[in-house]
Amino acid sequence: MIADLKKSTEAKMQKTAEKLRTDLAKVRTGRAHTGLLDHVQVDYWGSMVPVSQVANVTLIDSRTIGVQPWEKPMVAKVEKAIRDCDLGLNPASQGDLIRVPMPMLTEERRRDLIKVVRGETEEARVALRNVRRDANDQMKRAIKDKEISEDDERRGQDEIQKLTDKYIAELDKQLADKEKELLTV
Repeated sequence: MIADLKKSTEAKMQKTAEKLRTDLAKVRTGRAHTGLLDHVQVDYWGSMVPVSQVANVTLIDSRTIGVQPWEKPMVAKVEKAIRDCDLGLNPASQGDLIRVPMPMLTEERRRDLIKVVRGETEEARVALRNVRRDANDQMKRAIKDKEISEDDERRGQDEIQKLTDKYIAELDKQLADKEKELLTV
């Protein structure tokens, strides 16, 4: 029972770490990358779909993303969706190609982005602690139901705590790497 609980807890903690990694990738530095537009949604004949499902998203150069919609009428909709997203981008269309230049980051904007990154990391830490709490609660229920002994519960809690410490250290490393990346001019 403890081994199964530990395995499911570790899987949940791994998902939390992966989610933070993808969230941090969305926070842009001065460089362009196609993953930046992954969460931008476009109205495609009445349903909201990601830009990557209605257009080709490529890198033109290190500071410009190129978006080429597959259908001519989608150019204006894709351009509006990119402009309206919370990324602060200003796309410009040239025929059926939309160029999305990455503006240079000011020192103030870098500091703001670091605050955002720290907030997201703290949310991930809270999620890890919630997973730990749920696992400990399951062990307490198992003791009440006389499925495990108190010694097993103590060992199980120690193992869950070690897992939590390991994943919090991983989150802190991700945060440090992203802060270093943001501060690099």
